[in-house]
Amino acid sequence: MKADSILGVVGNTPHVKLSNIFRDQPDKDVWIKLERCNPGGSIKDRIALAMIEDAEQKGILKPGISEIAEPTSGNQGIGLAIACALKGYPLTLVIPSHYSEERRRIMASYGAKVEVIPIERGFDAALFRVMHIAKERPQTWIPNQFTNPSAVRIHEEVTAAEILRDFPDGFDYLITGVGSGSHITGVAKALKEKFPKLKVYAVEPATSDVITATMEGRPIEHLQHKIQGIAAGFVPPNCDVKLLDGVVHVSNEEAFEYARRAPREEGLFCGMSTGASLAAVAKMLPKMEPGARVLTFNYDLGDRYLSVPDLFVGGDISFVEVDSPLTAFPERLLLPSQVANKARLANVPPYVEPLPAQPAAPAEAPAPAILG
Repeated sequence: MKADSILGVVGNTPHVKLSNIFRDQPDKDVWIKLERCNPGGSIKDRIALAMIEDAEQKGILKPGISEIAEPTSGNQGIGLAIACALKGYPLTLVIPSHYSEERRRIMASYGAKVEVIPIERGFDAALFRVMHIAKERPQTWIPNQFTNPSAVRIHEEVTAAEILRDFPDGFDYLITGVGSGSHITGVAKALKEKFPKLKVYAVEPATSDVITATMEGRPIEHLQHKIQGIAAGFVPPNCDVKLLDGVVHVSNEEAFEYARRAPREEGLFCGMSTGASLAAVAKMLPKMEPGARVLTFNYDLGDRYLSVPDLFVGGDISFVEVDSPLTAFPERLLLPSQVANKARLANVPPYVEPLPAQPAAPAEAPAPAILG
């Protein structure tokens, strides 16, 4: 595979069967689409590039003139930062402070200006700040992943096509989270047109049942949660709830548990939003008919959440002392370079902590000259 730039390898992500984590339901097939394989490590690379290229085609973005600003929880910002680095647009990203430090550093590493707002202000405040930036600098364009139709379109036309290419017989269930709402809407729309019996379930935190409340016509309740990447506290306009057959609620603890289990049981190092979807699948599998085929999504990589408290805890990590010199090992266990240096290594004395450097003695004054 060849590409003219890193943007050319966005998409075409693989599908992997989960064989171990749901071993207690052997009569069901669960597949996961690895969006972590995008160059920015997440599903958001798709819509970031799609929104920018759509704006360029419409003449909204003008190279050398336009700037971009966007509120983000991190992954959308990373996708935008990569595209802007290649296309030359100055980019400002506004992120609430409770999202991981790794995400901020990654966005900044791609050249974006990152502004962090207090967690107490919420995601609405991030959007308000971006609108203020656009007012100050009229050349600024706001992609707005929550309302931009091109974000839904790329998933309907491209992501769904990738799924259908690998699974021409379709799935019985699609279970996935809601961030901007674009991927669940776009994929569900395309797959339901081909497979009308497909059941689509949204995943949301137990403390933020905004989608459920909207579907039931009752007041929305949103409390802070720890599942970064989904449930911003409102139903995004890009999320078409009419396509949903239900909602699965997942607690912080359940999402964290499956994020920890995934790398140990499936070799899949992922974040807590993927953990939430895996937990939702686990809840739904016992209710499904034998032979059911399920699709979910791996949204991003786990290494951008290493600083999150209580997520990746434990593990067998220890520091050990090594007393035996290298020359005590038989040559069959050594690298060629170590064999070649074995004689030299045999004469290396044990390591001794060096003494602290002593101040140099003052130079003696020269003897006075004797004049005769």
